[in-house]
Amino acid sequence: LQAPCAPSQPVTGSESRRFANKHSKKALKASLTLGILLGMFFVAWLPFFVTNVTQAVCSCVPAGFFDVLTWLGYCNSTMNPIIYPLFMRDFKRAMGKYLPCCRRSGEPRPSAISLSMRNSNSGPRAATSLKNVL
Repeated sequence: LQAPCAPSQPVTGSESRRFANKHSKKALKASLTLGILLGMFFVAWLPFFVTNVTQAVCSCVPAGFFDVLTWLGYCNSTMNPIIYPLFMRDFKRAMGKYLPCCRRSGEPRPSAISLSMRNSNSGPRAATSLKNVL
């Protein structure tokens, strides 16, 4: 005996391939972004930390070289705000929404009241007195 199957729409091979292809592209882009961020972090900060440990052990690192490596790390920190908008669409959207210099023409400017209500996780409420709260 076989149990009757509920009627459902079969997923065709092309639909499942398209779904898998879309998600694999997203995963690839996320991996690429993470790889670039981590790669830049290691390239910028690893020499600083290795030199810092070397300086603690043998005191043989010139001060100028140490300063150059420190500034290399600082430059990495300034690159993060540039990398995020280049590779992340959500980040671009958020910046365009809240910064006037990044907003596209035709997009409405969010009001202070709407931002406050959105951040409070509630809508308008009736005024409450201290007596009602206690």
